[in-house]
Amino acid sequence: MNNNAIVELIDIKKSFGSQQVLRGVNLRIMEGKTTVIVGGSGQGKSLIIKHILGLITPDSGRALVYGKELNRISKKELKDIRTNFGVLFQNSALFDSMTVYDNVALPLRERTMITEDETGRIVNEKLKMMDVEGTNNKYPAQLSGGMKKRVGLARALVLDPKIVFFDEPTTGLDAAKSNEIYRVFSRTQQKLGYTSVIVSHDVPKIFKLADYVALLHNGVVRDCLTPDEFQLSDDPVIKDYVETTMGPLYSSEMEV
Repeated sequence: MNNNAIVELIDIKKSFGSQQVLRGVNLRIMEGKTTVIVGGSGQGKSLIIKHILGLITPDSGRALVYGKELNRISKKELKDIRTNFGVLFQNSALFDSMTVYDNVALPLRERTMITEDETGRIVNEKLKMMDVEGTNNKYPAQLSGGMKKRVGLARALVLDPKIVFFDEPTTGLDAAKSNEIYRVFSRTQQKLGYTSVIVSHDVPKIFKLADYVALLHNGVVRDCLTPDEFQLSDDPVIKDYVETTMGPLYSSEMEV
């Protein structure tokens, strides 16, 4: 890796009661790149995102964004840092009682002082980018699962964030819809240039988007590698994960 990490987790530990989930996580998120966090269910992958967002304070260790340690800054400084964030939640988290337009416009209305005309221009621009233009007056219940994801991403991007977090973004979608969403992710990142952090179980498809893959196992990140390096790693835990999720012949095929 090069040295332009905009997020750095240093020996993060977190327990809930007697259950220690994170046992010393070290991870660097590189600017403009896509880092995918993988691992078994219940390992604490989403918990890593919550630490970066400043939603959870570690028991020990340091979480830094743009060089600022989140648990040592003021609430105002944390709020300012969060203006750089966009989040696509697992279930899209759209408000059922609000139209598509109002869902996407909400961050603009809450965080900016722009006019409604300018709000409308930005909302329509983002909906068009997601290929869901014309859905302004629909409600979430009227949308398919894939369309909800696209609207959720439009809302996540409406403030032009520098870092976008995706928490299991293809949950509930079939293979074809998942592939469509991945193409949207790739296209929008190339166009807007944001840094993305993706928590996903969708291996190996997610590797096509990844610049780096980090495996969380037993509370630590075993390594953070390029997809090719990850798939050919000699680390026994990573090797076992690759064989379990992608098949025992995969690594030998990569070496040909």
